[in-house]
Amino acid sequence: MAGGSSALMVAAAVALGGGLILVARRLMSSGSARSAASALMQGKTVIITGANCGIGRATAAELLRLQARVILACRDPEKAEEAARELREETGDSGEVLVKRLDLSSMASVRRFCQEVVRRKTAAKTHTQQVHVASTGYIGGLSTALQNAIDKPLMPEEPKLDVLINNAGVFQCPYTKTEDGFELQFGVNHLGHFLLTHLLIGLLKSSAPSRIVVVSSKLYKYGEINFDDLNSEKDYSRSFAYSRSKLANILFTRELARRLDGTE
Repeated sequence: MAGGSSALMVAAAVALGGGLILVARRLMSSGSARSAASALMQGKTVIITGANCGIGRATAAELLRLQARVILACRDPEKAEEAARELREETGDSGEVLVKRLDLSSMASVRRFCQEVVRRKTAAKTHTQQVHVASTGYIGGLSTALQNAIDKPLMPEEPKLDVLINNAGVFQCPYTKTEDGFELQFGVNHLGHFLLTHLLIGLLKSSAPSRIVVVSSKLYKYGEINFDDLNSEKDYSRSFAYSRSKLANILFTRELARRLDGTE
């Protein structure tokens, strides 16, 4: 999105090891910068996927220190609750941290998570335009289950959602399929977040100015989108599949930014 009139900005955060957090800490090193950031984030609601470890956990800690309200969206509730307890201790109960279960390898789990954040109204009184997934190209014919999952209208229950950070991911795992039949890395790293973002976009827009952050990787440059084998059923490489999922993150972010250009 270009221009100062854009209230909803989409950012692709390319994660270079711990570089993302290191930059954030350096930017917040001065008292005046931290004070300004704290005033900006105080009371803001932030969802972070995969926030019980790694970059997601470090991001949650920084946001809590800025007095944000952080929702840890994680596959394993026990590990997430443990992380939440540790974060409360580390940050001195600054901000507010909550835990909600989210398994990005399951479209049903993504939908249940969003139903905890938003409440569905009577379908006759609402209308959500179905996203034509084929138009984004890199999903193509693989999208039947995804289209079925996103075709139900949802309306806000949470009063606001200020930031969505699509951070969770799996890395170079053996060939496995999600319960919906997608190759695991493509399904978790890209398709799960695609659906999550779609289901929460209405709440994000109504909470403007809001932000969507998509965490990718510099390994995206080694990926390509093979439309003849999107599910890696003909040929599978752990590293290539990961790189492709990270490239899909960036393509998704660019297209989303284009579609949201000029929104408030």
